[in-house]
Amino acid sequence: MKRIPLEEKVARLFKKKKKTLCFAESCTGGLISHLVTNVSGSSGYFPGGIIAYSNSVKVSTLGVPGKTIKEHGAVSREVAVQMAKGARDVLNSDAAVSITGIAGPSGGSTRKPVGLAYMAFVSKGKCRTKKVLFKGDRSSIKEKFARSALEFVIENE
Repeated sequence: MKRIPLEEKVARLFKKKKKTLCFAESCTGGLISHLVTNVSGSSGYFPGGIIAYSNSVKVSTLGVPGKTIKEHGAVSREVAVQMAKGARDVLNSDAAVSITGIAGPSGGSTRKPVGLAYMAFVSKGKCRTKKVLFKGDRSSIKEKFARSALEFVIENE
């Protein structure tokens, strides 16, 4: 039996429900949006994504309070939630998923190691978060982050 790719499962789910989905990506640099748009017809449910790689874009475009970043760090549940809420508002979408993390090889610490990411899923009346930790090189960690985010969408929608 042929395995259905995650991005195809997401497409089928959102098309069936006639809902829209957007992303706010930091550590994945647009990879999740890239995977979703590899599926023909994705424009029917995917209005877009925001790559908020720098903290200044998280604040200016997504409306993440600078105080939240200062208190919890850019890689935190709190920032992930604010990123998802901001993307949902800016892109006028039914649901939004955000991800913020450390792909490495630099940037990690004992408290927040390379391979750590926080995700948030926000839709009407729902807000879920997830913490993941992966090992590997930068490219494989970004890929694992992106795949994990798509699984997170499926779990929550």
